[in-house]
Amino acid sequence: MDRTQIVGILNFMADLLDLESDNPFRSRSYRSGARALEALTDNLKELVDSGELTTVKGIGDSIAGVIADLLETGTTARREELLEAIPQGVREMLSIAGLGPKKIRSIWKDMGIEDIDSLAQACKEGKVAGFKGFGAKSEAKILEGIDYLQSVDGIFLRVECEKTAGELVAYLGACKAVERVELAGSWRRAKEVMKDLDLVVATSEPPAVVEHICSWPGLDTVVARGESKTSIRCSNGLGVDFRIVEDAQFPFALCHFTGSKEHNTALRGLARKLGLKLNEYGLFRGDELIECAGEEEIHRALGLDYIPAELRENFGEVEQASGSSLPQLVEESDIRGLVHLHTSKQDGGSDGKAGIEEMAQAALGRGLSYMGVTDHSKTASYAGGLTVERVLAQHRKIDSLNSSMKDFRIFKGIESDILPDGSLDYDDDVLEHFDFVIASLHSAFNQPSDQMTDRVLRAIDNPHTTMLGHITTRLLLRREGVALDLEKILSAAAGAGVVVEINANPRRLDLDWRHGPRARDLGLLTSINPDAHSIEGIEDIRFGVGIARKAGFEAARVVNTLEADAFAEFIGRRKG
Repeated sequence: MDRTQIVGILNFMADLLDLESDNPFRSRSYRSGARALEALTDNLKELVDSGELTTVKGIGDSIAGVIADLLETGTTARREELLEAIPQGVREMLSIAGLGPKKIRSIWKDMGIEDIDSLAQACKEGKVAGFKGFGAKSEAKILEGIDYLQSVDGIFLRVECEKTAGELVAYLGACKAVERVELAGSWRRAKEVMKDLDLVVATSEPPAVVEHICSWPGLDTVVARGESKTSIRCSNGLGVDFRIVEDAQFPFALCHFTGSKEHNTALRGLARKLGLKLNEYGLFRGDELIECAGEEEIHRALGLDYIPAELRENFGEVEQASGSSLPQLVEESDIRGLVHLHTSKQDGGSDGKAGIEEMAQAALGRGLSYMGVTDHSKTASYAGGLTVERVLAQHRKIDSLNSSMKDFRIFKGIESDILPDGSLDYDDDVLEHFDFVIASLHSAFNQPSDQMTDRVLRAIDNPHTTMLGHITTRLLLRREGVALDLEKILSAAAGAGVVVEINANPRRLDLDWRHGPRARDLGLLTSINPDAHSIEGIEDIRFGVGIARKAGFEAARVVNTLEADAFAEFIGRRKG
């Protein structure tokens, strides 16, 4: 069990303690321990083995013991006791957006409701509104949260599938009977969420491959076993389908099982117009197989330029490929700098886990030439937002680092809160001190669409606004985005030269790729931003690049593909 998983369990245990008792002091040590562990840069196992974990501020003897148990066994006695004491249905209520442990405890203890279905029924019958702390609006929000939770049941974040995907490809690659293997489906199309994984395997020995699959250590259940299709369920609940084909069929199977369904329909329709037949087994003229070594040859036979997998959603890519007008999609190697980074409070920042110089060295180590420090602004006190005095102190530090670092530049940025009235939360004379400003929504999410839209439009009109951060505020599989007229927002941003970021945090990936065609038509600029709160968070840039490619962005429309001087010139033009 790794550090991130342990942090999650500690926070979960804190929630369980709040469910069990209305005494907030009981859970405090677990939340403090989770925060301390998040900020930890030392090797956790070494600290546990040496008995020095209690020297970490925020971790006492009791929590250190829990962490040691979790690290060694994956569980701890106190966790098991809490799981036994609190009904599973009550625990599942913690997944309902906007419903915290305090209210769930009231639902359980005061109303006698112990599962989500019963809670939904009680809300529909108006029985919840009569209890203290609840009302008709509470009932409506609970029902809304339950509906959303049910709509995403059995769906996984891309980041949650990444480890399994990599392990399976490596595992199959080590099988002597496997000639080729590649991930297909939603994974290959860079979808942000998915129900399962699809792998296409080429072999002349299907029984050996099937036996190898069914011996995988991460397997929980064999759902179906056959020499052309085998399906398993992993220990984490993720389903995996394996399509097993001869090597000559591999390109066609890969093309078909990559999808999407709508894209495949468009390709088959095009094939019919050409007097051909396309399916997962091949491309045929009559009964004759047109041999293709790869997908590029399949596309060429259909009169198309090669269509990258990320674009295969029937959003006009087939027509573009037939007219040689597909975009030259941005690559991760095109990225020259990182924008939207948070640094540690100890180093004068907000809620990051590493200092400015540490983040800079990490970026430099990736071959990048600049970064923008964008800590939270003063309104975000919950996240250690910067007062004016702290802003000025941070800028002095950045000036000092810029004078000492070679071949790397640090830009002075801020993630400024868009207040409910659309203004930014520093006065103009403070905003003038920043090289660039990311304007983001962090509060008042329940405003109606017209009010929320006007709020963001006002932020766009602010001459200090360089870009908009995580525009809809969504949290994938947890919270839908705010109500916005995105057509108006994107049009206004494009017209004003305001960048709309693709937030690369795998739980956001906001701007949604589905707005890509409209963004292209408008000439909208983006920046692929990791929103990193740690050195590890920098690596999230890969998820953002996948979404940018899926949205059809070329490097020329991604501002952090600019070299440092060109980026400085760009943000300077916006400042005037």
